[in-house]
Amino acid sequence: MVKVVFIEHDGNSHEVNAYAGESLMEAAVSNNVPGIDADCGGNCACATCHVFINPEWISKVGERREMESSMLEFSENLKPTSRLACQIEVSEELDGLIVELPEAQY
Repeated sequence: MVKVVFIEHDGNSHEVNAYAGESLMEAAVSNNVPGIDADCGGNCACATCHVFINPEWISKVGERREMESSMLEFSENLKPTSRLACQIEVSEELDGLIVELPEAQY
């Protein structure tokens, strides 16, 4: 299991155990993390799983791809560390990952 910490805009945190191979979005949804709606089911067709990656983890989660960047253009509060949780695959290397959730998703 891989530990991931989701931090809501108001500071509430949710530490979840994720499985290697699932997406960060799937881990959030299966653990009832508020603010991750995942309306498109992980198809990179919406931005309801928008997260901010802690800067210390950017190199480990990888860069955004073109389709993901296109979807994020419609998000409020876009930051350089913005990602779609459905596009990040959980791996053992991400154990301890910290992500923040934008206020606009509540």
